[in-house]
Amino acid sequence: MKRFLVVGLGNFGFAMAQSLVQRGNEVIAIDLDGDVVDRLAPSVSYAAVGDGTDLETLQRLGVMDVDAAIISTGDDLASSILATMAVRDLKVKDIYVKVISNEHARVMGRMGVTDIVFPERDSAQALAKRISGVALMNFVKLGSGFSVQEMGVPSIWNGKTLRELQLRQNYDVTIVALHNMLTGTISATPDPDQPLSDSETLMVAGMDPALERVAKLE
Repeated sequence: MKRFLVVGLGNFGFAMAQSLVQRGNEVIAIDLDGDVVDRLAPSVSYAAVGDGTDLETLQRLGVMDVDAAIISTGDDLASSILATMAVRDLKVKDIYVKVISNEHARVMGRMGVTDIVFPERDSAQALAKRISGVALMNFVKLGSGFSVQEMGVPSIWNGKTLRELQLRQNYDVTIVALHNMLTGTISATPDPDQPLSDSETLMVAGMDPALERVAKLE
């Protein structure tokens, strides 16, 4: 179990705090809006009305002991910067910042945060890929040039089995899991003789060029 700080409880921060708790973590949440804090309080370890940019307030909340901080202060760039500086001063190792513009992202990048989250841009790019026929949905880069990526079942694979497709020999990729979108079940050991369905997504591992070729299949 890890401990997290969430500064700012707009839509993103609120959902992030709830998701972290649902995964068995402790969450300290802070926002200036008392109504929002009251709504979240039953779901998290500790929710406080306060200024997430104030060093003394964060110290009283025990922020020095958290594993990571998520800064989500909406369109208030100054608060985003000040909150980031405050948690850095308290020696929080990992800091994740939600940004709302390219300029915001550049500023936070120069501050050396662990990662920058741009939900609107990322969601738009993901949707654009899906509706323009690109199959890849999500990916995790595991090393130089090697990734695990989620993709829909290409129409030319629909109804065929993994044994028939011989993906390693023909495409130089491996299916490591199947996700049935109708039932919500995930199979980490796919049946090689079970026909694929367009109601499934595939977790595909391979070198990036091979995955790019697979993503272009129709």
